[in-house]
Parts: sequence; structure tokens; C-alpha cells
Amino acid sequence: MKKIFLLSFFSLFTLPVFSQEKGLDQRIDEAFKPISDFFNELVFFSIGDNPFVIYLLVGSALFFTLYFGFPNIKYFLISINVVRGKYDDIEKENNKTDDGEVSHFQALATAVSGTVGNGNIAGVALAIALGGPGATFWMIICGLLGMSTKFVECTLGVYYRDVDKNGIVYGGPMYYLKKGLKERGFEILGKISAVIFAVCCIGGSFGGGNAAQSNTATLAIKQLIGLESTSAGAVIGLVMAIIVGLIIIGGIKRIASVTEKVVPFMAVLYILACIYIISINFSLIDDAISLIITEAFNPTAIGVGGVIGVLMVGFRRAAFSNEAGAGSASIAHSAVKTKYAASEGLVALLEPFIDTVVICTMTALVIIIFNFGGYFDYGGDGLGSIFIQGEAFEGPEITARAFAEYIPYSDVFLTTAIVLFAVSTMISWSYYGIQSWKFLFGRGKVADLAYKLTFLTFIIIGSAASMNSIWAFSDAMIFAMVFPNMIGLFFLFPIVKEQLKKYLNVINK
Repeated sequence: MKKIFLLSFFSLFTLPVFSQEKGLDQRIDEAFKPISDFFNELVFFSIGDNPFVIYLLVGSALFFTLYFGFPNIKYFLISINVVRGKYDDIEKENNKTDDGEVSHFQALATAVSGTVGNGNIAGVALAIALGGPGATFWMIICGLLGMSTKFVECTLGVYYRDVDKNGIVYGGPMYYLKKGLKERGFEILGKISAVIFAVCCIGGSFGGGNAAQSNTATLAIKQLIGLESTSAGAVIGLVMAIIVGLIIIGGIKRIASVTEKVVPFMAVLYILACIYIISINFSLIDDAISLIITEAFNPTAIGVGGVIGVLMVGFRRAAFSNEAGAGSASIAHSAVKTKYAASEGLVALLEPFIDTVVICTMTALVIIIFNFGGYFDYGGDGLGSIFIQGEAFEGPEITARAFAEYIPYSDVFLTTAIVLFAVSTMISWSYYGIQSWKFLFGRGKVADLAYKLTFLTFIIIGSAASMNSIWAFSDAMIFAMVFPNMIGLFFLFPIVKEQLKKYLNVINK
């Protein structure tokens, strides 16, 4: 029965792909848009003019920051030292064997690859273009606060993980919801929340971790080589699906071995390119920073509802980019080799800093400096497109135009960066999704195959559908994970404090 259900589920997504009544891209987009609209309306229910989930994320991050005494600042250097392996010998002295499959650095690289993706390129461009320069300020604030949330959820991920007889790790919010709430006497709530999270995480792996990435990569490739075929997106998606499929077959160890090489390499190259553009426009840096700060508190900020509107644009894009509060990263961090849960929680602190405070801010500065030339009006058409000298552009194309202004042949570099970021994000999210899938349907080979085929199909869907539909669905799936995850965090955060104290006592002896 389970096999029939899984294969039927897969068939729902494959049938529209092969229809040829219209252009393939158009057919896929028309089939996908109603799904996107439904989930977007369901998840982003509002209090006043703004989605409740944003208040939940920011309020929770602020609470954890205050409760743990600003861990994003206090333990920042310790976090770096844990990644460097400074305390590895101390850990081994106290525990001769460590459960887990990957090192601290590999776990961080895998998790960062799931967040450092095209949200940093396309998402930031959309935030700045639609919300104005002030959105950058609120993105940074959200990133700093999100460091505390990552610390809590990733500590819990390691603490409540399962390790089977072969040493394979299964972890994430599904497990700390189910086991942790049972310990607190809320077994039924824990089981229900765990199932809801797993379902949402699977949807998130298909959406933000997959379709949004392939969509952005496809737009960049089509722009670079001038493809206008009605089926070009689906063809590009098929090629990416084959590449991703070859990688994800090997599980977390192969994923980690790829991400620990690709992510640092591309992140450093991308940051260096941004630094170059910013440095040759050195005289404009103070103007850009001034504009970011003033527009963040401008009650007449462009087209998005004043200060609160700009704040929400910034928070929404930052939360999508770094995923703090969604719980997804704790799945990757759970696979780390350690006996001390808080050690990996401290490592996870670095994720939102790298993703949002550094890379997103770099992208934002480049776009703002570029637009001092008056190339486009902040606010766009209200539908996600910005007009640069009369021509409509979307997220990745805006960033590409900014790079092209200052770096020769930057279109090739940026397209390469976008594609590699997209692929690395997809392979990390395939791990998140399949862990959730295993939690629901078991750890057998048929279940694995059904998930992987469906995941690869969504790469093709994402490449063919419109950007508006993809980003709406992606936002909805990522943010839907927040609701069940927060139940676990607020029930279990005292355990994090105990684990932190335990680890600090060990490394400070």
C-alpha cells in the first residue's frame, strides 16, 4: 500500500511535464500557479497588513537573543574556533568515540550551501528593488537575530538525533518535536507537530530549496546565451536534474564532500567580486550606507507601506535566505561527529552571519551603488519586475546588470555563480527533504527512490514556471515550517541552556 501511495504521489507531478498541447514552459507554469497561490494564501495569513509568521520569527529570535545573553556576539569567536577544530582534542579526551558522519566544517558547509544560494542574488535584488535601500537594514537586523534561533534549533537537533546500528544519523525538528515533547508530557502534540513539520519540509525542499533555485539558474542561463524557446526552461531543468541526481545518490557524505569544496570557493569569489565593485566606487559607500539607514526609517518609503512595509520586505527576504526558525539547517547539523550538542549549535551561529550579514549585504551595496546612476525606480511594477531603461528585469537579471556595469565578462562569472549556488542548495535541500520523507514513510529503498524522483521533477518544474509563482510557493513552504518548529523551540529551549553550560565547562577547563 505504501509503495502504491508513493508512486501515485510521484505521478501527480510528472504528468504535466510531458504534455505538449502548448509550449512546455507555459503548460507547466499554468499547472503550477494555482498550487502556488493556494499555499501562499494559507501560510501568510495576516495581522493587520503583515503576515503573522514574520512577527513570530522576529519575536522569537529577539527572545532567544535576550534569554541567552546575546549569544550571536558573546560566542562568535568560540563558534569560529569550533569550526577550526580547536576544541576537537578536548572533546575526544572526554569522549573516546563520537556519533555522527561529518565534521563540524562539513556540517556547516552543507547547511550554508542550503542557505547561501540564489536568495542572496535574486532575493536580495527583489528586496532592494521593491522595498528600496532601507530593506537592507532590516535584512541585517533579521540576520543578526536569526543567529540566536539557529543556535537553539541546531543544538536541539544534535541532542535528540537518532543514530542507527550502521552509524547513520537521522535528526532535525521531526525528532526533537517527537521525543522532546514526549519527555514534557505532550506526546500527541509532539507527534502531530513532527508530522506537520516533515510534510512542510518536504514541500520546502521542493520549493525554496529546489524549484526557486532552478528557476533562478535557468533565467540566468537563458539571459546569458539568449535562449527564447518556449521549452528552453524545461530542457535546462532536465540537465540540472541529471547533475543533481548523480550527486544526491551518495547521501550526506557525498553531499558534504561536494559542498565543502563548492560553497567556500564560490562564496569567496562572489564576495571578492562584490568587494571589487564596492572598492572602485569607494566614494559612494558612505552615500549608500546613509541611504540604507535613512530609508529604513522613512515613513514614506517607496510603495510598500512606510517603515513597517520596508521592514517586512527586508525581514521576509532575510528569513527566506537564512531560514533561521524554519529548522531545516538542524537536519544537516545533526549529522556532525560530536557528543556535545551545544558545540554544533555554536557552529550554526555562523550561518545567518555568513548568509545575510555578509553576502546579502554585499549584494545590496552593489545594487544600490549601481542604481545611483538612475537605472531603475525603486518599487517596480508591483509584480516583481523592475524596468531598467524601459526593459523589464527580474531578480537575478538586476544583479547581473549591476555586475556588468563594472566587471567585464561578469555575465559569465555571475551565471556560473548562480548555477553553482543553485546546485549546491538543491543537493543540501534534497538531504533535508529525504530525511523528512524517511521520518514519514520509513527508511526503505522504495521510499528513497520515490522522493528523489519527485525532487528531480521539481527541478524541471522550477526551471519552466514563472518567477512570481515559484517565489510565492517557495516562501510559503519555507515559512510553513516555522509554525511546528517554534513549538519545539519554546518547549525545549531550557535544554539548550543546560547543554551550553556543559560544553563551555569542558572547553574552559
